[in-house]
Amino acid sequence: MELKNAVAVITGANRGLGRHLAAQLVERGATVYAAARRPETVDLPGVRPLRLDVTDAESVSAAASTVSDATLLVNNAGLSTGARLLTDDLDAVRRDMETNFYGPLAVTRAFAPVIERNGGGAVLNVLSVLSWLHPAGLGSYAASKAAAWAQTDAVREELAPRGITVSALHVGYMATDMAAHIPADQKSDPADVAAQALRGIEAGAPEILADDLSRQVKQRLSAALQAA
Repeated sequence: MELKNAVAVITGANRGLGRHLAAQLVERGATVYAAARRPETVDLPGVRPLRLDVTDAESVSAAASTVSDATLLVNNAGLSTGARLLTDDLDAVRRDMETNFYGPLAVTRAFAPVIERNGGGAVLNVLSVLSWLHPAGLGSYAASKAAAWAQTDAVREELAPRGITVSALHVGYMATDMAAHIPADQKSDPADVAAQALRGIEAGAPEILADDLSRQVKQRLSAALQAA
């Protein structure tokens, strides 16, 4: 996909990876709608703030109506409650699933017809190495990202005949607010991850592995499970 002159909608674009994606798309000549639950928190020059709460059906519908010329959707908004699956509040597990699985699905369902009407384009789903690696301490988040990986693969097959490519971005820890508790030497630069993601979209890559950890874990998926 040619990113120059693309019309992009990026969820969760007010900070972290979403902000870097928005900035780099502006540099490439795209029109960028920086979506956030509170659009007043979007302060990046050159973008158009857009109210979009991925867990609110009316908000999603209104955003799709507003950006009727969209050709690129980036499902970046995410949440990690840190909940364990067996011991923590089920409401926390549901929040992870609502934001990380149902949210991207709702936004994709709303924007796919828009992108198709505009001649096709692309969708990028920001996933995680935890789509494949499922530690108990992050069981809820990992389960939501595993589900989002499955969603991405299925939606890719559905949208291909409609001229829309679907890419999955897998990455470990980044230097963003969500990973503030992780030592700096274990985190990727979100600007570099954003650049890799945009190159992947341009190439129509179905999968973008943005760091060594993601590449290593992906390679080990066929290995036998070890007893806990």
